[in-house]
Amino acid sequence: MPLPHLSSQTPQNASPEEVYNVICAATSQDLAQIKASSDRLKQLLELSGTFDALSEIATQRTLPLQVRQQSIIQLKNSSLGHWKSRKLLTDAQRVNIRRRCIELLNEPDDVIAECNELILAKIARQEFPQTWPALLPELLGLIGTEMNTRYGSATTAAGHSGVLLRRSLEAMNAILKEFIHIKMLSGIRIMAKIAEELHIAIQNYYSIAATVLTRLNPTTARDPRTAEDLLITHLIFKCLVKTATWVWPRTKASDQLAMVKLEPWITQLFQNSSSQLRTIIELRINLVSALRLSPEVSNSPAELSIRTLTRHMRLFGKFFRRLQQLDVQRFVALPGCGDLILYYWSKVVQATNSPADYIEDSPMAVFPVQLLVQAMVLFKESLGQWAPVKKDGTENTQVLSQSFVEDAVKLLVTRFIPLDPADLEGWMTDPEEWVNMEERDNDLWEFELRPCAERVLMTLAYQYRQYVVPLLCASFEQIATRRTTDLTSILQKEAMYCAIGRCATRLKGEIPFEQWLETTLVPESRETNSSYPIVKRRIAWLIGKWISSDCSSPNNPKVWDVLVYLLQDRGNGSDAVVRLTAAVALKECVDTIPFEIEPFLPYLPLVVSELIHLLTEADTMESKRRILGSLNTIIERADTHIIPLIASVAQPLPELWTASGEEWLMKGSLLGTVTTLLNGSKERASTLNPLVVPLIKESFMPGAQAQLDEDALVMWQAALHNTITLDDSSSGVTLFELVPLALTLLSNNFDLLGKIVGVVESYILLDAPRMLQFYAIDFFRALVTAMDQAISLNVKDMAITLQFALQLAPSNLWGEALHVSGLFSHIVKALKDDKLSTEVLTEYVYVLARVAACDKNMFLQLVSAMSTTTQIKESELWEAILDQWWTRFDNMSEPRHRKLTAMGIASLVATGRDEVLDRLPTEICNLWLDVFGEIREAKAAAEDGSAPTLLLYWDQLPETFFRETHGTAEYDRRKATYENDPVRTTQLTAFVAAQLQQAEIACGGAAILQQKYLAKADPAVMKQIQDELTGRGPGSR
Repeated sequence: MPLPHLSSQTPQNASPEEVYNVICAATSQDLAQIKASSDRLKQLLELSGTFDALSEIATQRTLPLQVRQQSIIQLKNSSLGHWKSRKLLTDAQRVNIRRRCIELLNEPDDVIAECNELILAKIARQEFPQTWPALLPELLGLIGTEMNTRYGSATTAAGHSGVLLRRSLEAMNAILKEFIHIKMLSGIRIMAKIAEELHIAIQNYYSIAATVLTRLNPTTARDPRTAEDLLITHLIFKCLVKTATWVWPRTKASDQLAMVKLEPWITQLFQNSSSQLRTIIELRINLVSALRLSPEVSNSPAELSIRTLTRHMRLFGKFFRRLQQLDVQRFVALPGCGDLILYYWSKVVQATNSPADYIEDSPMAVFPVQLLVQAMVLFKESLGQWAPVKKDGTENTQVLSQSFVEDAVKLLVTRFIPLDPADLEGWMTDPEEWVNMEERDNDLWEFELRPCAERVLMTLAYQYRQYVVPLLCASFEQIATRRTTDLTSILQKEAMYCAIGRCATRLKGEIPFEQWLETTLVPESRETNSSYPIVKRRIAWLIGKWISSDCSSPNNPKVWDVLVYLLQDRGNGSDAVVRLTAAVALKECVDTIPFEIEPFLPYLPLVVSELIHLLTEADTMESKRRILGSLNTIIERADTHIIPLIASVAQPLPELWTASGEEWLMKGSLLGTVTTLLNGSKERASTLNPLVVPLIKESFMPGAQAQLDEDALVMWQAALHNTITLDDSSSGVTLFELVPLALTLLSNNFDLLGKIVGVVESYILLDAPRMLQFYAIDFFRALVTAMDQAISLNVKDMAITLQFALQLAPSNLWGEALHVSGLFSHIVKALKDDKLSTEVLTEYVYVLARVAACDKNMFLQLVSAMSTTTQIKESELWEAILDQWWTRFDNMSEPRHRKLTAMGIASLVATGRDEVLDRLPTEICNLWLDVFGEIREAKAAAEDGSAPTLLLYWDQLPETFFRETHGTAEYDRRKATYENDPVRTTQLTAFVAAQLQQAEIACGGAAILQQKYLAKADPAVMKQIQDELTGRGPGSR
């Protein structure tokens, strides 16, 4: 089909005709054409002119509707992210597209109009007011003209379609939505200007449009014009609400004077809205009551009118709630706010006194659930203004009466907290999903009636404890201990138990929980009545809440009697909901500070067995994750007591892993379960190698790695922390086979580098000689790659790991690899360039000191080999190393590091290198004297019984040395590594003396050393050195 009226193609632009033909093909039913058009459209979208052509196609009403819709959808999806592109759009094309956006405000098709609304708003955000200053004046002019036409006189209003007015208001609303979310200061200034210019005009328009409410009745509601007028009124108020809620928090900002001036307007708007809301609610109740039984209402203009009126009524509630959220103290201080809140609550009371079917989750209900929820939320969050005692401790003169509070509590407990038929139907239809929704009530309380009613009760109990607690206790005495068999009584008992659980902290000490547990809850948990799962589920929930709120001890065996019975009972009077709730309650009780494992141990095997049984029975992944959460907590608190049960817990996990497919949250939970097992198994962790090793490998497969890498690393680390060997003698599966994967991650996964370094360090601590024998070069190369790109904190951790490797393995396993991998060169170059952070450079000095202290000859060979490879003179390398050695000494805070540095430089002195000995009389002697002095002070303090900071610090390690390994086998390995470190076990004075003797030999005798080097030293310094070395000074290790 030829495309009429399209501008001709310009050089290097997309052809408008081709764009049109491609869009036509995209709307065909031929799959081959759709595929070809999709491929070609991707290419066209990279050419200039395509966006302009798509816009032009969308505006031409003579074209097929599907083609126009497809065109504007592609324009919406593709152009907005490239609106500033000079390659794809010229200034003239941008002007054309903007013009067409205004033209499309009269578009009757909703799909095209909605896309155009979004495009217009996004463009406005980028171009208003700089390059499109006329946008809002033009839009406001269109709205004003249409409002005058529609509401000016009966003559002009008669034939008015309302499309342009409605689309213009929707566009205005979309533009405001864009600007109110801008956080940049420039955008805030623009929005402030918009608010200042528009707020009066919009409010005036609302006053005019809202006149439709005055003539709304069962007859006029059936008129299509009424439904359209209500929608226009609603759209205007949406613009007004967005403007007002943006201005409200800024009216108290001293740096935004223009907004401060609008505070009286906000106050007046609130008062007007409060009055208007009352009118709307009463009008709507009468209207719906009159029309609800009329069969002709369904799918008629009357239904549309009621639905729009309901949306409008809810918008008022959203407006008030948003003001409340932004500043509750200012909100309750607004004129008439208290009366508004009490009016809202009166509607809740009226709803409960009306026929039951008046309350429904439907916009056609007399009392829609969403209206009641809004009323309860506003009431709950405003209760503080009527608290008997103010926050400053003074008495409040404006308080709710005792009768009001008691009536509110009774209403909540008897009408809104009990389960309703819809709840029971959901329970029976899909038990697991019902439990999942119940467990999400913390997120849903502002949207669901029953959870909201529970929160209102909790707030009343907090603010008016003196009234609520006695009332609940009295109700408890009447209901809780009475045996019930009929469904109505059971539902009321369940609601009472819910109230007791929600107000547990207020009822602590008021209700004899332990006695009630033994005399009532234990028998009820074994009741076989077919309706009793309702009570049993609430009993499990109640115990969980009461114990987790620290209102009773979790170490009472009766608690476990009830919960374990409910968990395992599959007879009459129980069901899946009860068992799932019991599983959650077990977690809540176990995961408390007072919990002790001994009273729970008799129940542990059965609990673990039943949780695994429940896990295999569950259908939904969310339920499985919740059960796993309970199992993980119990394993964690059981600690080593879980060891006899490890096999039974581990056995079903591979099948669950496979069945989870790409349910990554589930797989993450399974990894968490294995992690807790490893932590509980302690030195027997290697028995889990057949499970751990495959899971780690699969977790780092393509597709899975992005979802599971962090959880897998945590599990991997737990396995290494707790094991005493890399191999499992029974299965032959070894953690050592994962070393190549660890080194690969070390060199390419910088997002989780800290955890990866921890894993590699654990391998070094477990078996450094084996690690370096097979992977020294790969390990060092991975370090070079990572050190080049990592942040300073990670580089420091890698340097520490390297020091462990140098300490725990002989030099023949790492000397050559340091050179071949380039790691030694990398460290020395970094010291020479002196561009890294002080922290990193200091760690690099520790590395070189460790190399020198372990094997000084290897150090000489490494420097020589680096010189040959890099063509840098050895003297330059030595100068860089020694400069940093002395410079960084002042940055070393830990005594063990200072002693390591002193020993390392002593080893280099023994080599007889001129570059080193030249610094012996000055820097090196001063360095030694500093360390000797620290040791001397610490020893003297120890001998006279004092405990200065130095003494405490000298032989103590920082907690960071153990890396949160307390209670694991790795903690012992780290402690042994420290205690057996030559730096700690070697007496420094004896070591320095021996190295000086070797220096004498290297120089050709003591006389030559004295003449050539030591003679340059300060005599006083040399005397101190001699005193230390000969034992006349205190000396120490």
